[in-house]
This record gives sequence, C-alpha cells and structure tokens, in this order.
Amino acid sequence: QVQLVESGGGLVEAGGSLTLSCAASGRTFSRYFIGWFRQPPEKEREFVAAIALSGGNTDYGDSVKGRFTISIDNAKNTVYLQMNSLKPEDTAVYYCAADPTIYSIYYIPKRPGQYDYWGQGTQVTVSS
Repeated sequence: QVQLVESGGGLVEAGGSLTLSCAASGRTFSRYFIGWFRQPPEKEREFVAAIALSGGNTDYGDSVKGRFTISIDNAKNTVYLQMNSLKPEDTAVYYCAADPTIYSIYYIPKRPGQYDYWGQGTQVTVSS
C-alpha cells in the first residue's frame, strides 16, 4: 500500500502563487508515476500534471502549461506542484495520485483510472 498526503492548499488572490506538496509513504517504487488532478465543483476530475519518478519526465494539462511546475524531492518522498499566475478557474480540490504501472519510455499516464492510490485532496480557492 501507498499512502499519499497532500498539503499546501488555501485561499489566494488571482495572479498569486501556491505550492502543493504530496508526501508518499508505505510501499514506494522508484518507477512510479505521481500525478496531480483537480476537481472543480460539479465537474469531472481533470489531469493537471504528472512526473515519472524514474527519469523525471513530466507532462501538463493544457490549461496549466507555462504556469504550473511539478517536481520531486526523492530524499523526502515528496512531489510538489508549484502554481503561479493563478486564475479563478483554477479553483478546485487538488489530488495527488500514484500509478505503479510500467509503461513504455516517455509515456505519462493522464487518466484518473490509471492511478491506483489517491490522497484525500486539498482545497485551492482563487479569488478574483
């Protein structure tokens, strides 16, 4: 089992920044993918970003490219999501998730159903 705990959410004004953290514990694999997803009220869960723990390949959703950055601190088993230039439409519950599947090189999983382990979520609210 893998346990994921998100932190760092909160209320921020439009144009501001937040950094979310996803701390992993339990059974961890060096070839996991860690993804960030978000779910606005009454909408489906949306892919935000993901990183391959082996190799560090990353990918981003179109709506956050150029504004969000995913990174990892292997020593702390923690993945970060740096969010800049936040917009009101970024308001959502943000979840981190882990996918232990081994894919072909450079492939990044983007569908929620591909991830086996999920955190409890952290609320991000961006005021206009």
